[in-house]
Amino acid sequence: MLALSLFVVGSVVGCGNGGGKEGGTVELLNVSYDPTRELWKDLNAAFIPKFNETHKKSLKVKQSHGGSGPQARSIIDGLEADVATLALWSDVDAIHKKGLIADGWIEKFPNRSLPYTSTIVFVVREGNPKNIQDWGDLVKGDVSVITPSPKTSGNGKLAFLAAWGSVIQAGGNEEQAQAFVTDLYRRVPVLDTGARGATTSFAQRGLGDVHLTWENEAHLELKEAGGKLQIIYPKSSILAEPHIAIVDKTVDRKGTREVAEEYLKFLYTPEGQEIIAKHHYRPTDAKVLEAHRSSFPDLELFQVTKVAESWDAAQTRFFAEGGVFDAIYQANK
Repeated sequence: MLALSLFVVGSVVGCGNGGGKEGGTVELLNVSYDPTRELWKDLNAAFIPKFNETHKKSLKVKQSHGGSGPQARSIIDGLEADVATLALWSDVDAIHKKGLIADGWIEKFPNRSLPYTSTIVFVVREGNPKNIQDWGDLVKGDVSVITPSPKTSGNGKLAFLAAWGSVIQAGGNEEQAQAFVTDLYRRVPVLDTGARGATTSFAQRGLGDVHLTWENEAHLELKEAGGKLQIIYPKSSILAEPHIAIVDKTVDRKGTREVAEEYLKFLYTPEGQEIIAKHHYRPTDAKVLEAHRSSFPDLELFQVTKVAESWDAAQTRFFAEGGVFDAIYQANK
């Protein structure tokens, strides 16, 4: 079954802190978003032995997983993450705005601190009984939709913006986009707090006809469902950009900066990029992406600027208290 715990320990050796001289032990905490458990388990298993052999240390990597927004809030409220690997730019930048991540964080690692990208796709029941092919099909007949809450989940925010943007991408206007999204959320029977909870509602509890989810999570669902589900790629969807960052206040206090930097840099190595591709995240290394091209069907990917000036503007307009989503949710009660 899919793991549901919000805190798991990855492949680890040793315990404790300390990062400068040879020998001893060092511990990192990686605070990530909901559906990356399996990815980081494999990345940690690959990185830790190499690090231990090179530096003659025992490295322990702890993982924390949950809805991306609450994970960012946990770091702001005192969870001592060495690295933040969250779903959205806005979640990482919220930590930066509180002074825990230094200015210029987005340029600290290659590709604007993006080791991979992703998108939102559809998962449907075997045989696609409701004939769902594109966004417009989500509001036909008695179709029931599963998607997590955009108030707490990166998946939820991206699904909302992908739905809204699909109308604009097709030449529609803002009023038509709001009408479409209002109808869509009228069909959502439960708003789970995170991506993995929504997966459980759809794949295990049998709720809904279609699940709006991360591309990587869709493939994991299919693997575990034994042929009872299938993936549908809509004509267009949003470009998801899960940034990574060092939490400067934490690493400077603990003395783990060099270790944390080496850890995140591993994501950009050929081995790290291959692991990323294996888990159905779209690697940013063009050669690795091309080698796995058959795993990543082409679709029109639009950026958040299709629906708002920036992520800050999208957060304020759509997801802040009293924003568009709150109005839609209240109207659908």
